[in-house]
Amino acid sequence: MNLLLQAAPLLLLVGLLAAGRVGPIPACAVAILAAVPAALAALPPGADAAGLLLREAMRGLWLAAQPIAVVAGGLLFQAAVTRPGEAERLPATPLRLYAGTLLAGTFLECVTGFGVGAVFALATLRRMGIGGAAGVALALQSQVLVPWGALGPGTAVAAALSHLPVQALATEVAHLSAAWLLLLVPVFLRLVLAAGVPLGMRDAMVPAALAACVGALLILSHAVLPYELAGIVATAPPLLWALWRLDPPADAAAWRGRLRAASPYALLVAALFAARAWPTPPSARPWEDLPALPLTHVAAVLFVVSALLLAWRRVPATRAAAALRRAGRPALAMALYVVLARLLAGSGVAGNLAHAAAGGLGGLAAYAVAPLGLLAGFLTGSAVSGNAALMPVQAELGRAAGLPALLAPTVQVFTTAATAGMSLAVTAMVCAVQGEGTRPGPVWRLLWPGVLAALLLGWGAVALGG
Repeated sequence: MNLLLQAAPLLLLVGLLAAGRVGPIPACAVAILAAVPAALAALPPGADAAGLLLREAMRGLWLAAQPIAVVAGGLLFQAAVTRPGEAERLPATPLRLYAGTLLAGTFLECVTGFGVGAVFALATLRRMGIGGAAGVALALQSQVLVPWGALGPGTAVAAALSHLPVQALATEVAHLSAAWLLLLVPVFLRLVLAAGVPLGMRDAMVPAALAACVGALLILSHAVLPYELAGIVATAPPLLWALWRLDPPADAAAWRGRLRAASPYALLVAALFAARAWPTPPSARPWEDLPALPLTHVAAVLFVVSALLLAWRRVPATRAAAALRRAGRPALAMALYVVLARLLAGSGVAGNLAHAAAGGLGGLAAYAVAPLGLLAGFLTGSAVSGNAALMPVQAELGRAAGLPALLAPTVQVFTTAATAGMSLAVTAMVCAVQGEGTRPGPVWRLLWPGVLAALLLGWGAVALGG
Protein backbone atom coordinates (compact mmCIF):
# COMPACT_ATOMS: atom_id res chain seq x y z
CA MET A 1 0.00 0.00 0.00
CA ASN A 2 2.90 2.35 0.84
CA LEU A 3 4.50 1.80 -2.59
CA LEU A 4 1.14 2.38 -4.28
CA LEU A 5 0.84 5.71 -2.46
CA GLN A 6 4.36 6.66 -3.56
CA ALA A 7 3.60 5.69 -7.16
CA ALA A 8 0.33 7.66 -7.18
CA PRO A 9 1.80 10.98 -8.46
CA LEU A 10 3.33 9.27 -11.50
CA LEU A 11 0.26 7.16 -12.17
CA LEU A 12 -1.97 10.23 -11.99
CA LEU A 13 0.32 12.30 -14.19
CA VAL A 14 0.76 9.69 -16.90
CA GLY A 15 -2.93 8.78 -16.80
CA LEU A 16 -4.12 12.37 -17.14
CA LEU A 17 -1.69 13.16 -19.95
CA ALA A 18 -2.32 9.91 -21.82
CA ALA A 19 -6.09 10.48 -21.69
CA GLY A 20 -5.57 13.77 -23.49
CA ARG A 21 -8.33 15.57 -21.57
CA VAL A 22 -6.08 17.66 -19.33
CA GLY A 23 -3.24 19.92 -20.39
CA PRO A 24 0.36 19.51 -19.18
CA ILE A 25 0.20 22.30 -16.59
CA PRO A 26 -2.97 21.27 -14.67
CA ALA A 27 -1.94 17.60 -14.89
CA CYS A 28 1.38 18.41 -13.21
CA ALA A 29 -0.36 20.53 -10.58
CA VAL A 30 -2.50 17.52 -9.65
CA ALA A 31 0.58 15.30 -9.52
CA ILE A 32 2.37 17.76 -7.22
CA LEU A 33 -0.59 17.68 -4.84
CA ALA A 34 -0.39 13.87 -4.83
CA ALA A 35 3.39 14.02 -4.36
CA VAL A 36 3.06 15.66 -0.94
CA PRO A 37 1.50 12.64 0.85
CA ALA A 38 3.74 10.34 -1.20
CA ALA A 39 6.84 12.18 0.01
CA LEU A 40 5.60 12.13 3.61
CA ALA A 41 5.09 8.36 3.38
CA ALA A 42 8.67 7.88 2.17
CA LEU A 43 10.32 9.91 4.94
CA PRO A 44 11.68 8.24 8.08
CA PRO A 45 9.91 8.94 11.40
CA GLY A 46 10.89 12.26 12.94
CA ALA A 47 12.08 13.83 9.70
CA ASP A 48 11.44 17.53 9.11
CA ALA A 49 8.74 17.02 6.47
CA ALA A 50 7.84 20.69 5.95
CA GLY A 51 11.49 21.69 5.70
CA LEU A 52 12.25 18.94 3.20
CA LEU A 53 9.28 19.78 0.97
CA LEU A 54 10.19 23.49 0.96
CA ARG A 55 13.87 22.75 0.34
CA GLU A 56 13.19 20.38 -2.55
CA ALA A 57 10.72 22.82 -4.11
CA MET A 58 13.38 25.54 -3.99
CA ARG A 59 15.99 23.16 -5.43
CA GLY A 60 13.57 22.29 -8.22
CA LEU A 61 13.04 25.95 -9.06
CA TRP A 62 16.81 26.43 -9.14
CA LEU A 63 17.23 23.50 -11.52
CA ALA A 64 14.35 24.70 -13.68
CA ALA A 65 15.70 28.26 -13.91
CA GLN A 66 18.60 27.19 -16.12
CA PRO A 67 16.66 25.43 -18.90
CA ILE A 68 13.97 28.12 -18.69
CA ALA A 69 16.64 30.77 -19.32
CA VAL A 70 18.05 28.74 -22.21
CA VAL A 71 14.62 28.37 -23.83
CA ALA A 72 13.97 32.11 -23.45
CA GLY A 73 17.40 32.85 -24.91
CA GLY A 74 16.76 30.44 -27.76
CA LEU A 75 13.47 32.12 -28.63
CA LEU A 76 15.22 35.50 -28.51
CA PHE A 77 17.99 34.20 -30.79
CA GLN A 78 15.34 32.86 -33.16
CA ALA A 79 13.73 36.30 -33.31
CA ALA A 80 17.13 37.85 -34.02
CA VAL A 81 18.06 35.54 -36.91
CA THR A 82 14.64 35.34 -38.58
CA ARG A 83 14.22 37.86 -41.35
CA PRO A 84 10.76 39.06 -42.40
CA GLY A 85 11.06 37.38 -45.80
CA GLU A 86 11.83 34.03 -44.20
CA ALA A 87 8.26 33.57 -43.03
CA GLU A 88 7.22 32.43 -46.51
CA ARG A 89 6.01 28.86 -46.86
CA LEU A 90 8.56 26.13 -47.58
CA PRO A 91 7.64 22.98 -49.52
CA ALA A 92 7.29 19.98 -47.21
CA THR A 93 9.45 17.08 -48.41
CA PRO A 94 10.93 14.17 -46.44
CA LEU A 95 14.48 15.47 -46.96
CA ARG A 96 13.54 18.96 -45.80
CA LEU A 97 11.79 17.48 -42.75
CA TYR A 98 14.84 15.37 -41.89
CA ALA A 99 17.19 18.31 -42.40
CA GLY A 100 15.07 20.59 -40.21
CA THR A 101 14.61 18.15 -37.32
CA LEU A 102 17.20 15.36 -37.10
CA LEU A 103 20.02 17.48 -38.56
CA ALA A 104 19.53 21.23 -37.93
CA GLY A 105 17.51 20.72 -34.76
CA THR A 106 19.95 18.14 -33.44
CA PHE A 107 22.95 20.34 -34.30
CA LEU A 108 21.45 23.23 -32.34
CA GLU A 109 20.56 20.91 -29.46
CA CYS A 110 24.20 19.75 -29.27
CA VAL A 111 25.31 23.39 -29.15
CA THR A 112 22.73 24.75 -26.69
CA GLY A 113 20.78 21.89 -25.09
CA PHE A 114 17.64 22.15 -22.93
CA GLY A 115 15.18 21.61 -25.80
CA VAL A 116 16.22 24.66 -27.84
CA GLY A 117 16.79 22.42 -30.88
CA ALA A 118 13.13 21.38 -30.72
CA VAL A 119 12.00 25.02 -30.61
CA PHE A 120 14.00 25.80 -33.75
CA ALA A 121 12.77 22.65 -35.47
CA LEU A 122 9.20 23.65 -34.63
CA ALA A 123 9.70 27.01 -36.34
CA THR A 124 10.95 25.28 -39.50
CA LEU A 125 8.01 22.88 -39.47
CA ARG A 126 5.57 25.77 -39.17
CA ARG A 127 6.98 27.26 -42.36
CA MET A 128 6.13 23.95 -44.02
CA GLY A 129 2.57 24.14 -42.70
CA ILE A 130 3.06 21.22 -40.28
CA GLY A 131 1.64 21.54 -36.76
CA GLY A 132 -0.37 19.63 -34.20
CA ALA A 133 0.82 16.39 -32.63
CA ALA A 134 2.75 15.36 -35.77
CA GLY A 135 4.63 18.68 -35.75
CA VAL A 136 5.59 18.35 -32.07
CA ALA A 137 6.62 14.70 -32.54
CA LEU A 138 8.82 15.65 -35.50
CA ALA A 139 10.34 18.56 -33.56
CA LEU A 140 11.19 16.19 -30.69
CA GLN A 141 13.28 14.11 -33.09
CA SER A 142 15.86 16.86 -32.63
CA GLN A 143 16.49 15.40 -29.16
CA VAL A 144 18.09 12.13 -30.31
CA LEU A 145 21.65 13.11 -29.28
CA VAL A 146 20.94 14.31 -25.75
CA PRO A 147 24.19 12.79 -24.33
CA TRP A 148 26.01 15.51 -26.33
CA GLY A 149 23.41 18.24 -25.81
CA ALA A 150 24.83 21.52 -24.45
CA LEU A 151 28.27 19.95 -25.00
CA GLY A 152 27.53 16.95 -22.77
CA PRO A 153 27.18 17.95 -19.08
CA GLY A 154 24.85 15.00 -18.41
CA THR A 155 27.44 12.56 -19.66
CA ALA A 156 30.10 14.22 -17.51
CA VAL A 157 27.89 13.88 -14.41
CA ALA A 158 27.28 10.19 -15.22
CA ALA A 159 31.00 9.51 -15.57
CA ALA A 160 31.80 11.26 -12.30
CA LEU A 161 29.13 9.34 -10.38
CA SER A 162 30.19 5.98 -11.83
CA HIS A 163 33.93 6.72 -11.43
CA LEU A 164 34.64 6.06 -15.11
CA PRO A 165 36.63 7.99 -17.77
CA VAL A 166 34.12 10.27 -19.50
CA GLN A 167 35.65 9.74 -22.96
CA ALA A 168 35.35 5.95 -22.66
CA LEU A 169 31.76 6.19 -21.42
CA ALA A 170 30.74 8.59 -24.20
CA THR A 171 32.35 6.32 -26.79
CA GLU A 172 30.24 3.35 -25.67
CA VAL A 173 27.09 5.49 -25.61
CA ALA A 174 27.89 6.60 -29.16
CA HIS A 175 27.64 3.01 -30.43
CA LEU A 176 24.16 2.58 -28.96
CA SER A 177 23.09 6.01 -30.23
CA ALA A 178 24.32 5.24 -33.75
CA ALA A 179 22.27 2.04 -33.81
CA TRP A 180 19.26 3.94 -32.45
CA LEU A 181 19.50 6.53 -35.23
CA LEU A 182 19.04 3.75 -37.78
CA LEU A 183 16.12 2.24 -35.88
CA LEU A 184 14.49 5.67 -35.73
CA VAL A 185 14.30 5.97 -39.52
CA PRO A 186 10.99 4.01 -39.71
CA VAL A 187 9.68 6.17 -36.84
CA PHE A 188 10.60 9.31 -38.80
CA LEU A 189 8.92 7.99 -41.94
CA ARG A 190 5.80 7.21 -39.89
CA LEU A 191 5.78 10.79 -38.65
CA VAL A 192 6.18 12.08 -42.21
CA LEU A 193 3.06 10.19 -43.22
CA ALA A 194 1.23 11.40 -40.10
CA ALA A 195 2.06 14.96 -41.15
CA GLY A 196 0.39 14.33 -44.52
CA VAL A 197 3.57 14.49 -46.61
CA PRO A 198 3.78 12.08 -49.59
CA LEU A 199 6.50 9.46 -49.29
CA GLY A 200 8.22 7.45 -52.04
CA MET A 201 10.89 4.75 -52.00
CA ARG A 202 13.72 7.20 -52.72
CA ASP A 203 12.40 9.48 -49.98
CA ALA A 204 12.85 6.62 -47.51
CA MET A 205 16.40 5.79 -48.61
CA VAL A 206 17.91 9.26 -48.15
CA PRO A 207 17.04 9.58 -44.40
CA ALA A 208 18.47 6.09 -43.85
CA ALA A 209 21.74 7.11 -45.55
CA LEU A 210 21.91 10.34 -43.54
CA ALA A 211 21.24 8.48 -40.29
CA ALA A 212 24.05 6.04 -41.09
CA CYS A 213 26.38 8.96 -41.87
CA VAL A 214 25.59 10.77 -38.60
CA GLY A 215 26.05 7.54 -36.65
CA ALA A 216 29.39 6.76 -38.29
CA LEU A 217 30.69 10.29 -37.67
CA LEU A 218 29.50 10.09 -34.07
CA ILE A 219 31.50 6.92 -33.45
CA LEU A 220 34.61 8.00 -35.37
CA SER A 221 34.81 11.46 -33.81
CA HIS A 222 35.32 9.99 -30.32
CA ALA A 223 38.57 8.45 -31.47
CA VAL A 224 40.16 11.81 -32.32
CA LEU A 225 38.19 14.57 -30.55
CA PRO A 226 36.96 15.38 -27.03
CA TYR A 227 33.52 13.86 -26.56
CA GLU A 228 31.89 17.30 -26.11
CA LEU A 229 32.42 18.06 -29.81
CA ALA A 230 31.15 14.74 -31.17
CA GLY A 231 27.50 15.75 -31.62
CA ILE A 232 28.41 18.92 -33.49
CA VAL A 233 30.94 17.14 -35.72
CA ALA A 234 28.51 14.31 -36.46
CA THR A 235 25.60 16.53 -37.54
CA ALA A 236 27.26 19.50 -39.26
CA PRO A 237 28.57 17.83 -42.48
CA PRO A 238 25.30 15.95 -43.27
CA LEU A 239 23.36 19.14 -42.52
CA LEU A 240 25.47 21.19 -44.92
CA TRP A 241 25.02 18.54 -47.63
CA ALA A 242 21.25 18.46 -47.10
CA LEU A 243 20.95 22.25 -47.24
CA TRP A 244 23.00 22.36 -50.45
CA ARG A 245 20.94 19.53 -51.95
CA LEU A 246 17.65 21.28 -51.14
CA ASP A 247 18.68 24.64 -52.56
CA PRO A 248 22.10 24.72 -54.29
CA PRO A 249 23.51 28.25 -54.70
CA ALA A 250 23.34 29.36 -58.33
CA ASP A 251 26.02 32.08 -58.30
CA ALA A 252 28.42 34.08 -56.15
CA ALA A 253 25.64 36.30 -54.86
CA ALA A 254 23.74 33.23 -53.67
CA TRP A 255 26.85 31.95 -51.89
CA ARG A 256 27.25 35.31 -50.14
CA GLY A 257 23.63 35.13 -49.06
CA ARG A 258 24.18 31.67 -47.61
CA LEU A 259 27.22 32.85 -45.69
CA ARG A 260 25.27 35.80 -44.29
CA ALA A 261 22.45 33.48 -43.22
CA ALA A 262 24.92 31.11 -41.54
CA SER A 263 26.95 33.83 -39.82
CA PRO A 264 24.71 34.19 -36.71
CA TYR A 265 24.97 30.45 -36.06
CA ALA A 266 28.74 30.53 -36.59
CA LEU A 267 28.94 33.46 -34.14
CA LEU A 268 26.88 31.55 -31.57
CA VAL A 269 29.03 28.41 -31.88
CA ALA A 270 32.23 30.46 -31.61
CA ALA A 271 30.91 32.29 -28.55
CA LEU A 272 29.90 29.03 -26.86
CA PHE A 273 33.32 27.49 -27.47
CA ALA A 274 35.02 30.65 -26.22
CA ALA A 275 32.90 30.48 -23.06
CA ARG A 276 33.88 26.84 -22.55
CA ALA A 277 37.55 27.86 -22.81
CA TRP A 278 37.21 29.80 -19.53
CA PRO A 279 37.95 27.00 -17.06
CA THR A 280 36.72 28.55 -13.79
CA PRO A 281 34.23 31.37 -14.41
CA PRO A 282 32.41 33.00 -11.48
CA SER A 283 29.39 30.87 -10.61
CA ALA A 284 26.30 30.90 -8.43
CA ARG A 285 25.86 27.61 -6.55
CA PRO A 286 23.36 27.66 -3.67
CA TRP A 287 23.51 23.85 -3.35
CA GLU A 288 26.78 21.97 -3.69
CA ASP A 289 25.18 18.82 -5.11
CA LEU A 290 23.29 20.67 -7.88
CA PRO A 291 24.72 22.20 -11.07
CA ALA A 292 26.15 25.70 -10.70
CA LEU A 293 25.11 28.68 -12.82
CA PRO A 294 28.37 30.02 -14.26
CA LEU A 295 28.77 33.43 -15.85
CA THR A 296 29.48 31.58 -19.11
CA HIS A 297 26.30 29.47 -19.01
CA VAL A 298 24.66 28.66 -22.36
CA ALA A 299 21.74 30.94 -21.48
CA ALA A 300 24.05 33.91 -20.83
CA VAL A 301 25.80 33.36 -24.16
CA LEU A 302 22.47 33.10 -25.97
CA PHE A 303 21.22 36.38 -24.47
CA VAL A 304 24.45 38.26 -25.23
CA VAL A 305 24.70 37.02 -28.83
CA SER A 306 20.98 37.64 -29.39
CA ALA A 307 21.25 41.18 -28.04
CA LEU A 308 24.17 41.91 -30.39
CA LEU A 309 22.29 40.52 -33.38
CA LEU A 310 19.10 42.38 -32.50
CA ALA A 311 21.02 45.65 -32.22
CA TRP A 312 23.03 45.05 -35.40
CA ARG A 313 19.97 44.22 -37.47
CA ARG A 314 17.85 46.95 -35.88
CA VAL A 315 15.16 44.41 -35.11
CA PRO A 316 12.16 46.11 -33.47
CA ALA A 317 11.97 45.67 -29.73
CA THR A 318 8.41 44.43 -30.18
CA ARG A 319 9.71 41.29 -31.89
CA ALA A 320 12.10 40.56 -29.03
CA ALA A 321 9.35 41.19 -26.46
CA ALA A 322 6.98 38.86 -28.33
CA ALA A 323 9.65 36.14 -28.35
CA LEU A 324 10.13 36.42 -24.59
CA ARG A 325 6.36 36.37 -23.99
CA ARG A 326 6.21 33.05 -25.86
CA ALA A 327 8.49 31.62 -23.18
CA GLY A 328 5.88 32.16 -20.45
CA ARG A 329 3.85 28.96 -20.68
CA PRO A 330 6.88 26.73 -21.41
CA ALA A 331 8.62 28.26 -18.39
CA LEU A 332 5.68 27.53 -16.10
CA ALA A 333 5.37 23.97 -17.40
CA MET A 334 9.08 23.28 -16.97
CA ALA A 335 9.16 24.75 -13.46
CA LEU A 336 6.25 22.57 -12.32
CA TYR A 337 7.67 19.37 -13.78
CA VAL A 338 11.15 19.90 -12.34
CA VAL A 339 9.69 20.69 -8.90
CA LEU A 340 7.69 17.45 -9.11
CA ALA A 341 10.85 15.52 -10.01
CA ARG A 342 12.75 17.02 -7.07
CA LEU A 343 9.94 16.22 -4.62
CA LEU A 344 9.97 12.59 -5.74
CA ALA A 345 13.77 12.28 -5.82
CA GLY A 346 14.59 14.29 -2.68
CA SER A 347 12.05 12.49 -0.49
CA GLY A 348 13.31 9.07 -1.59
CA VAL A 349 10.17 8.13 -3.56
CA ALA A 350 12.08 7.69 -6.84
CA GLY A 351 14.76 5.55 -5.20
CA ASN A 352 12.18 3.43 -3.39
CA LEU A 353 10.30 2.72 -6.61
CA ALA A 354 13.55 1.89 -8.43
CA HIS A 355 14.74 -0.51 -5.73
CA ALA A 356 11.32 -2.15 -5.53
CA ALA A 357 11.27 -2.69 -9.29
CA ALA A 358 14.80 -4.12 -9.30
CA GLY A 359 14.26 -6.26 -6.20
CA GLY A 360 11.25 -7.96 -7.69
CA LEU A 361 13.27 -9.19 -10.69
CA GLY A 362 15.81 -11.33 -8.81
CA GLY A 363 18.30 -12.79 -11.31
CA LEU A 364 16.95 -10.56 -14.05
CA ALA A 365 17.89 -7.40 -12.14
CA ALA A 366 20.43 -6.38 -14.81
CA TYR A 367 17.56 -6.04 -17.25
CA ALA A 368 16.03 -3.39 -14.97
CA VAL A 369 18.80 -0.94 -15.92
CA ALA A 370 17.26 -0.02 -19.29
CA PRO A 371 13.64 0.54 -18.16
CA LEU A 372 14.80 2.42 -15.06
CA GLY A 373 16.95 4.64 -17.27
CA LEU A 374 13.99 5.32 -19.55
CA LEU A 375 11.90 6.20 -16.49
CA ALA A 376 14.58 8.56 -15.16
CA GLY A 377 14.76 10.48 -18.43
CA PHE A 378 10.99 10.61 -18.84
CA LEU A 379 10.43 12.00 -15.34
CA THR A 380 13.29 14.49 -15.10
CA GLY A 381 13.57 15.66 -18.72
CA SER A 382 17.29 16.15 -18.19
CA ALA A 383 20.36 14.01 -18.75
CA VAL A 384 22.00 15.76 -15.79
CA SER A 385 19.09 15.17 -13.38
CA GLY A 386 18.27 11.68 -14.64
CA ASN A 387 21.85 10.47 -14.35
CA ALA A 388 22.34 12.21 -11.01
CA ALA A 389 19.22 10.55 -9.59
CA LEU A 390 19.78 6.96 -10.71
CA MET A 391 23.41 6.42 -11.71
CA PRO A 392 24.48 5.17 -8.22
CA VAL A 393 21.59 2.65 -8.22
CA GLN A 394 22.29 1.59 -11.81
CA ALA A 395 26.03 1.15 -11.28
CA GLU A 396 25.34 -0.98 -8.21
CA LEU A 397 22.85 -3.10 -10.16
CA GLY A 398 25.51 -3.68 -12.81
CA ARG A 399 28.12 -4.70 -10.27
CA ALA A 400 25.72 -7.05 -8.47
CA ALA A 401 24.83 -8.70 -11.78
CA GLY A 402 28.51 -9.17 -12.73
CA LEU A 403 28.35 -6.86 -15.77
CA PRO A 404 31.48 -5.17 -17.18
CA ALA A 405 32.21 -1.86 -15.47
CA LEU A 406 31.15 0.30 -18.43
CA LEU A 407 28.00 -1.58 -19.40
CA ALA A 408 25.36 -0.53 -16.85
CA PRO A 409 26.45 3.15 -16.86
CA THR A 410 26.41 3.13 -20.68
CA VAL A 411 22.87 1.75 -20.79
CA GLN A 412 21.81 4.23 -18.09
CA VAL A 413 23.17 7.24 -20.02
CA PHE A 414 21.72 6.07 -23.34
CA THR A 415 18.23 5.19 -22.10
CA THR A 416 17.90 8.27 -19.90
CA ALA A 417 18.83 10.43 -22.89
CA ALA A 418 16.40 8.55 -25.13
CA THR A 419 13.39 9.68 -23.09
CA ALA A 420 14.73 12.98 -21.70
CA GLY A 421 14.02 14.59 -25.08
CA MET A 422 10.40 13.43 -25.08
CA SER A 423 9.90 13.66 -21.33
CA LEU A 424 7.02 15.10 -19.37
CA ALA A 425 8.68 18.51 -19.06
CA VAL A 426 10.14 18.83 -22.57
CA THR A 427 6.99 17.60 -24.32
CA ALA A 428 4.87 19.97 -22.23
CA MET A 429 7.21 22.84 -23.09
CA VAL A 430 7.18 22.13 -26.85
CA CYS A 431 3.38 21.66 -26.83
CA ALA A 432 3.09 25.04 -25.11
CA VAL A 433 5.30 26.69 -27.73
CA GLN A 434 3.31 25.01 -30.51
CA GLY A 435 -0.05 26.09 -29.10
CA GLU A 436 -3.14 25.02 -31.08
CA GLY A 437 -4.32 23.03 -28.05
CA THR A 438 -1.66 20.37 -28.69
CA ARG A 439 -1.34 17.90 -25.80
CA PRO A 440 1.32 15.32 -24.95
CA GLY A 441 -0.88 12.19 -25.19
CA PRO A 442 -1.23 12.14 -29.01
CA VAL A 443 2.47 13.05 -29.35
CA TRP A 444 3.59 10.08 -27.26
CA ARG A 445 1.32 7.76 -29.20
CA LEU A 446 3.33 8.71 -32.29
CA LEU A 447 6.72 8.38 -30.57
CA TRP A 448 6.37 5.13 -28.59
CA PRO A 449 8.08 2.92 -31.26
CA GLY A 450 11.27 4.95 -30.76
CA VAL A 451 11.15 4.35 -27.00
CA LEU A 452 10.61 0.64 -27.62
CA ALA A 453 13.66 0.60 -29.92
CA ALA A 454 15.77 2.23 -27.18
CA LEU A 455 14.56 -0.32 -24.63
CA LEU A 456 15.39 -3.24 -26.94
CA LEU A 457 18.85 -1.80 -27.61
CA GLY A 458 19.48 -1.48 -23.88
CA TRP A 459 18.35 -5.04 -23.25
CA GLY A 460 20.43 -6.27 -26.19
CA ALA A 461 23.53 -4.57 -24.83
CA VAL A 462 23.01 -6.23 -21.42
CA ALA A 463 22.43 -9.66 -23.03
CA LEU A 464 25.54 -9.42 -25.23
CA GLY A 465 27.77 -7.75 -22.65
CA GLY A 466 26.72 -9.89 -19.70
